[in-house]
Amino acid sequence: MTLRRIETPYGHRYTLDGVKVPGVTTLLSGGLPKPALPRWAAKVCAEYVATNLETLNALPDAESIVSVVKQAPWSERDRAAVRGTDIHKIAEDLVHGRKVEVPEHLQGPVDGYVQWLDKWQPEAILTEFVVANRTWWYAGTGDVIYKLPNGERVLADFKTSRGVYGETACQTASYRHAEFYLAADGTEQPLPEVDSLAVVHIRPDQTDLYRISDPESAWRDAKHIFWVAKAVDRISKQITDPSEPPLVEAVAE
Repeated sequence: MTLRRIETPYGHRYTLDGVKVPGVTTLLSGGLPKPALPRWAAKVCAEYVATNLETLNALPDAESIVSVVKQAPWSERDRAAVRGTDIHKIAEDLVHGRKVEVPEHLQGPVDGYVQWLDKWQPEAILTEFVVANRTWWYAGTGDVIYKLPNGERVLADFKTSRGVYGETACQTASYRHAEFYLAADGTEQPLPEVDSLAVVHIRPDQTDLYRISDPESAWRDAKHIFWVAKAVDRISKQITDPSEPPLVEAVAE
């Protein structure tokens, strides 16, 4: 198998032809600035302090308080990631017509997604498909390719975040321009032709589809972002370990 997606306790990673290959979302995170992230982290820390004063006051010292509070954004991120993964799995099962058991805390998003399916009537061509591109050296996992009743084929990504953000245009464009996807038998197969790219935004009470307005522009931008992400990695390795002064041979008198 030339392409592998390897599950780990911390997520997943990819190898291509036996060599580690970066994922699409990793490259986008590494090469695209996220100015809102520090504000979000500060807000989560402040909210944690405001709602856990009694717990924090019981800690023995300031160092312990800082250790707990600074972890709040990542704990919140991990909870959202687990929720998103659960919704992704249910969404995949539903579009294939499989029976699902819905936890009570996910009933609202699932009901909204079911209503969306009833309205749009999409047929799943591929779901959870692992892709790669040797030329641009990346891999990734696409969520779904739908065929709509009018014959349109849409490559879409599920999002469960509060908003829909422009970087998803680059993400879906990267999946579209993958050189192959990994079939069930482990062989490399060309990705089915698609007509458009979209985001399926699954919110707590309803689901909406947002289209990518300029897929080719998004692909050009994605390649620039990938270059920056890889450059950042190269730059981080430019500084050596501390050097020793050069040895100077003694000159005989």
